[in-house]
Amino acid sequence: MIEKTVLAIDPGSSKCGMALVKRIQEDRVQLLWHGVVPIGAVVPKLHEAYSHAPYQMIIVGGGTHSKQVVQRIREHLPSMAILVVDEKDTTLQARERYWENTKRKGWRRFLPATLQVPPDPVDDYVAMILAERVLIGG
Repeated sequence: MIEKTVLAIDPGSSKCGMALVKRIQEDRVQLLWHGVVPIGAVVPKLHEAYSHAPYQMIIVGGGTHSKQVVQRIREHLPSMAILVVDEKDTTLQARERYWENTKRKGWRRFLPATLQVPPDPVDDYVAMILAERVLIGG
């Protein structure tokens, strides 16, 4: 198995989720860095993520504003490999992942997590799921 590190981006109209993910086993990944950033901050965050760990590829969700994000990346990192992938069902999966990693407090403890919308953006969780799909399948 070859270790591989990728930066995944979930582009939106005003913000992007970003996740720097490293494959550590055939079926496991490690989250190295993540965040939800304004769309205008994507380019500086590319460099910030690279300072955490060099990545070999950028994965971009093929949704709403993917073309504009890919264009910005190509302008600043022309030789970087970019893979645009389908985002089908990632928002629902990201909501579930959010609740797996965030303790529910107050009234939220009494409702099933599947019936709740997280109070925080989940775009970085979407980005992580996109990276997992590419690195380990699923």
